[in-house]
Amino acid sequence: MKDQNTSSVGIGASFGNSWDDATWILTSSFVIFTMQSGFGLLESGMVSRKNEVNIMVKNSVDVIFGGLSYWIFGYGFSFGTDPGTNWFCGIGMFFTDSESEDNGWIFAKFVFQASFATTATTIVSGAMAERTKLESYCMISLFNTLIYCFPAHWVWAEEGIFFKMGAIDIAGAGAVHLVGGITGLVATLMLKPRRGRFDGTMDIQMSNPTNALLGMFMLWWGWLGFNCGSTFGISGGKWKLATRAAVTTLTASIGGGITGIASSRIVKPQGRKFDISYLTNGVLGGLVSITSLCALCRPWEGLVIGSVGGLLAISCPWFIEKLKVDDPVGVIGVHAVAATWGLLSAGLFAEPDEIELLNSRNGLFYGGGFELLWVQMLLAAVVILWTAVSAFLLMLIVDKTIGLRCSVEHEILGADIVEHGINSMSEEEREVVIQQFAQLGHPSPFDKLGNYVPHDQKLAVSLARPAQRRRSTLFTITRSPTKLQPSTEVTINGHRANGDSKNMLVVHDMADEKRGVDNLACPTD
Repeated sequence: MKDQNTSSVGIGASFGNSWDDATWILTSSFVIFTMQSGFGLLESGMVSRKNEVNIMVKNSVDVIFGGLSYWIFGYGFSFGTDPGTNWFCGIGMFFTDSESEDNGWIFAKFVFQASFATTATTIVSGAMAERTKLESYCMISLFNTLIYCFPAHWVWAEEGIFFKMGAIDIAGAGAVHLVGGITGLVATLMLKPRRGRFDGTMDIQMSNPTNALLGMFMLWWGWLGFNCGSTFGISGGKWKLATRAAVTTLTASIGGGITGIASSRIVKPQGRKFDISYLTNGVLGGLVSITSLCALCRPWEGLVIGSVGGLLAISCPWFIEKLKVDDPVGVIGVHAVAATWGLLSAGLFAEPDEIELLNSRNGLFYGGGFELLWVQMLLAAVVILWTAVSAFLLMLIVDKTIGLRCSVEHEILGADIVEHGINSMSEEEREVVIQQFAQLGHPSPFDKLGNYVPHDQKLAVSLARPAQRRRSTLFTITRSPTKLQPSTEVTINGHRANGDSKNMLVVHDMADEKRGVDNLACPTD
């Protein structure tokens, strides 16, 4: 996505090339936006049923808070061109707006780049699934833009350091997927594994494989907009690059899918068992891998790049599980590892571009030596280092202020019921929760009807009961017609009561006492 504002060459070479370029960019942006639904469905299908609504909410949060911060400062730091702009960041265009004659191009570019920024953030939600407080995740979504916007400037802005070095990252293997994958890795390391993940007590089966597959298809569709839209128009020869990107995107996903299916058939002990996660991660790993070189490679190269990317994506979970790293939906393999391979593959398979002059160097496999490969390796290393450090600082600040991880009780119950009041548990699931609470020495979190009663509400009820008991036991008569003797029994406003030697009234019916309390006063209050 070598998007430039003033340069004479490159994709998106100038402001307002044509209105049809802006239309192409906007249309691609709308397609990319549907990837939020794809991520949500994929993640909700792979986590436990008690957290599936919460996952969808967090994907909404990525657009809401991530989109806000990108409008306020993200776009400016990435693509601002005011005085002070340098190799590290842009300056200007904060609170993005424009009244110039180029405002249509600026707005189209902003919408497209905002869809990329929110994608980089939503990748992280999968790695943090099932154990992160929603309010904490809102803060992460808001400030994760700071992690993304600077690498985007380095790669795609005219003043960016890697743009000037000729690095190739057409659709964001580094700036989007590697940033999201490394942020997810840091997050899951800081959060620690889900309760019971590595002691054999947690059910790690997909809650809804159909949702996961549907999410994969929506991401597949969105990726075509992702990669083809990154030509930044269709004028000149850019439409040819867009069509090539479409073909290579498909061949890469095919290669990743074949790798996933074949690997599952070989690896799984029961033989004819085709694991859904192998299929989804294989396809997605292939798609991530091709994002760097999608508009510049050949279809067969896309097949090879996607096959290797798919193999890396499905192999990574086995390796990180040996290290007891809990990655609920495979973010690290699909986005961090496959994206790194995607950047390196550009240094292997790249050829000079004679259509829009995006690249003038050959990769290693075409006689170009290591020159371009070293640039791609440096890009990957710098993005990994930058993301790891900045993500750690962000997570640390959130953890030390409002807390990052939810309580163990919250985790056992699930975020759907605790944070959204959605109780869809079956009787069997409630029994499991009650048993787990008992192991912690806690009473059941449900009432007799199976409704969830929050701990603070239970505490309020338990504190209120002694006061109610006092009020139902000892009262003075505010308007007594006669002094009561201890043996005297009277009825006041329907209350059956008897007096004592101190003219105190003992109420026998607690339910009646609530209806007639306006005529009684408690001396202990």
